[in-house]
Amino acid sequence: MDSLNYIILMVALIALGGVLYCVFLIRSLKKDPKSDLLNEDKKLNELKESFTQSFGSMQKEIAKDMTGTLTKVDEKVLVFNQQIESLNKGQENFSRILAGVKQYGVLAEFSLASLLKDLLSASQYIANVKMKPDETGDTVEFAVKLQNNVLCPIDSHWPIEKFKAIDEAYQAKDKDALSEARKDLAAAFRNKAKKVSEKYIMPPKTTDFAIIYAPTEGLYAELASYRDTKTKELLMEELRKKHKITIAGPNTLCAILQAYHLGFQTLKVQKHATQIHDDLKNITSRFDRHFDNIKILRKKLEEAITVVDSFGKDARSVKRDLENIKDPPDDDDPDPSSGVAAQKIPVFEDEKGNPDLIAEKKKH
Repeated sequence: MDSLNYIILMVALIALGGVLYCVFLIRSLKKDPKSDLLNEDKKLNELKESFTQSFGSMQKEIAKDMTGTLTKVDEKVLVFNQQIESLNKGQENFSRILAGVKQYGVLAEFSLASLLKDLLSASQYIANVKMKPDETGDTVEFAVKLQNNVLCPIDSHWPIEKFKAIDEAYQAKDKDALSEARKDLAAAFRNKAKKVSEKYIMPPKTTDFAIIYAPTEGLYAELASYRDTKTKELLMEELRKKHKITIAGPNTLCAILQAYHLGFQTLKVQKHATQIHDDLKNITSRFDRHFDNIKILRKKLEEAITVVDSFGKDARSVKRDLENIKDPPDDDDPDPSSGVAAQKIPVFEDEKGNPDLIAEKKKH
């Protein structure tokens, strides 16, 4: 576009210059047509040659610019074609990867693993678990741990060919083909639900139900809206009642796992609260024993105080006796019959405060 504008501008300038020169020439001829005729012819020839040279140079520049522009366009078209070819090859490779049912199953399992990894910790679920090792070697893709290590089996299912048949019938507006394709999809999930129920549900090791994961919301919406043509019962209700299987899409499984996660937190808080209650009961009983021991200690202290008081009384009585022995009293009432002066009998107090008379005899 820049080269084209440049070309148009150059042509316009050259045309304008020619018009101005012609006007100037006409005016000059009117003034002196005979004397200046030869000069004007010469100037006209020079102008013609200059115009020819300018036009030739401009033509070369235009051709050069147009060639460069077309070359750039060709290069861009070539790059675009290469990108389209690379995209087609990538699509072919992706289609070749997803050529079989097994590959689709691997992608569904990978999607389920990513979802569990984002929502739960590694200790809250197990991969590739044998639910019935004595009966079969089949393993469920994942099992979520619940309270008391009870496992909830989760297996994915993605019958892509049957789901594509539904989309193709819908695009073709073929009602009969659409009805048959939906029946085939429902039959595939009925068979899957029966196998999961028989192989992976085993109370009390597992829950009395299992989950089948539908990896796309479109597949889940198709299953959620399907009704049996005869019984008019929803497919999900049928599988839940007959096989105890719950169908879950990505969003539904997220909600279920988040509910489990909140349940884990609630159980953890409840367990912690129970532990605190038990500790408080233990502390209360220990305080009761402590107060009982304080009562016993108080009783012992009271007994010790009583013994100390009695010991003090005895000590005082012994002290009085020692004083009497050291300074005996005078004989005021001698015994005339014996001829020996009677001594005063010392008095002692027992633990109860009663005086005991103890006679001492002296031999003469």
